Amino acid sequence: MKKLFALFIGLAALQTVACADDKPIALKDLPAAAQQFLKQYFPDVKATYAKVDNDLWGKNYDVLMADGSSVEFDKNGNWTDVSCKASQVPAAVIPQAIRNHVAQQHPDQRIVSIDRDSKDYEVKLSNGVELKFDLKFNLIGFDD
Repeated sequence: MKKLFALFIGLAALQTVACADDKPIALKDLPAAAQQFLKQYFPDVKATYAKVDNDLWGKNYDVLMADGSSVEFDKNGNWTDVSCKASQVPAAVIPQAIRNHVAQQHPDQRIVSIDRDSKDYEVKLSNGVELKFDLKFNLIGFDD
C-alpha cells in the first residue's frame, strides 16, 4: 500500500510539472489592464520581456523592464507584485495607509517592492526590512 501511495504522489508531482507552461509572449498579448498599468505607472521605462505562466491554478503574467524592474499580474491583468530594485515602487501603486506607515516609521527608506494576494500586502524597504499588512492595512508582521 505504501508503494502504491508513493507512486500516486510521484505521478501527481510529475503531472504538476508537465502542466506548467511558461512561455514568452508579445507585450501586446498582455491583458488590457496590465498594459494600462504599465503605461500609467511606468511611462518612461521600456518593458523588454513578457511571459505567461500557465499552471494547474490558472495563469499569470510576468513583465521585465529595461531598468530591472518587474511586475507580475494575475490572469485578469491586476498587479500582484511590483519590484523596483534600482529605484522605488511608484507611490500611486502603494495604498495610502501603507505609505503613511512607512513615512512615519521609516522616513529615510524607500519601498522597493510590494506584493499583494487575497490575504495581505508585503512591502520591502530599501534597507531590507520587510513589512506585512493585512487587507485593512494594519501591520501584522515584519522581518529584518
